Amino acid sequence: MAEVETAPAAVAATTPEVAATEAGAAAEAKGPHKLHRQWTFWYDIQSKPKPGAAWGTSLKKAYTFDTVEEFWSLYDQIFRPSKLTGNADFHLFKAGVEPKWEDPECANGGKWTVPCNRKATFETMWLETFDETEDICGIVASVRQRGDKLALWTRTASNEAVQVNIGKKWKDVIDYNDKITYTFHDDSRREKPSRGGRYTV
Repeated sequence: MAEVETAPAAVAATTPEVAATEAGAAAEAKGPHKLHRQWTFWYDIQSKPKPGAAWGTSLKKAYTFDTVEEFWSLYDQIFRPSKLTGNADFHLFKAGVEPKWEDPECANGGKWTVPCNRKATFETMWLETFDETEDICGIVASVRQRGDKLALWTRTASNEAVQVNIGKKWKDVIDYNDKITYTFHDDSRREKPSRGGRYTV
């Protein structure tokens, strides 16, 4: 993806969706370079859940975009992982796909997971994953006290050849040399994740 100068305007808003709307509007004024599809930023700033609350109640849709300019403006001003506080997630998913196991695009899928820290490598790994591969649903950047991580969600977990190929390409893109593992969402739903993951590259 070609680099594009981001919008210089500061964003002064209390929620990411309000800030994203302003950043997107500023980016559109620059002139669009269309992407192949629309993408949506989501965020989940987790507080102590209310008793009986279903998972995902704190998940919020922030902004859907389809140009390079919007992506860079949104990313630079709002959705950098280093801007996250503890126990929070940013999600970048194809438009129309919710970052939930129950979404039809994700239900039969899984995820590659990479542990990382909040240094420059975390920022680079998050940024470099913007990809147009059909099997990719999206990516989640999670900030936790016990350690940050990125998770690349895909939609056909049972196709080992496809998933291993994606895993290898992702490692190359993010320049990650250690082993990474792939977990089926179905295993996670049943709280029976395979030891070490289903696939490894």
